[in-house]
Amino acid sequence: MRILFVAATEFEVESLVESKKLKVKSKKLGFDSSSLTTPHSLLITGVGMVATAYALGRELAKNQYDLAVNLGIAGTFDRNIALGDLVEITEDTIVELGAEDDETFLSISQMGFGKESFAATYSLTGLTATANIKPATAITVNTVHGNEASIQKVQQRLNVQIESMEGAAFFYACNEAGVPCMQIRAVSNYIEKRNREAWQIGFAIKNLNKFAVEIVESFEL
Repeated sequence: MRILFVAATEFEVESLVESKKLKVKSKKLGFDSSSLTTPHSLLITGVGMVATAYALGRELAKNQYDLAVNLGIAGTFDRNIALGDLVEITEDTIVELGAEDDETFLSISQMGFGKESFAATYSLTGLTATANIKPATAITVNTVHGNEASIQKVQQRLNVQIESMEGAAFFYACNEAGVPCMQIRAVSNYIEKRNREAWQIGFAIKNLNKFAVEIVESFEL
């Protein structure tokens, strides 16, 4: 089985980078992994939907993989999810893709031009390292929410749990390429009026990396 791990930044998956067990593909990293014999790779795309779609589309056009795994941190609307918890994203929506019709938002699917929601096509049940990770739904945004009015508005429209800046683009690229895909996020903050002091980025990254290393080891790299 040949696996592609995908992250927006090396910071989020620092343990995988430092382990040198994966072929690392990134414009920013100086580590030359071309001599590694492992069939598995780690792609650092850059932050956001555009960077993710471009980098992943390019990689999948050049190389074949049996599975792609998106790893990253995220915020949550759901107060039942504790900071630091890991979630498995089952469906992800590009929340801004559409048009405003005065006070009403029209999604691109309502407009008849495509779709805005994309699903995982692989599940943790197919892997050995499950670690009590709960399923969750997500939205992908260009601008993370930090305003009470906009938070309430998007929740009334979609009632989702997780927010990131890359997830739906990852699902889209994998779906188009026919590559089975799954997304794991570690929750670093609650989505509320911006308050960086309340964020738990370090804790979330620690838990995410522990899980990522367990996956790598489960495939006996």
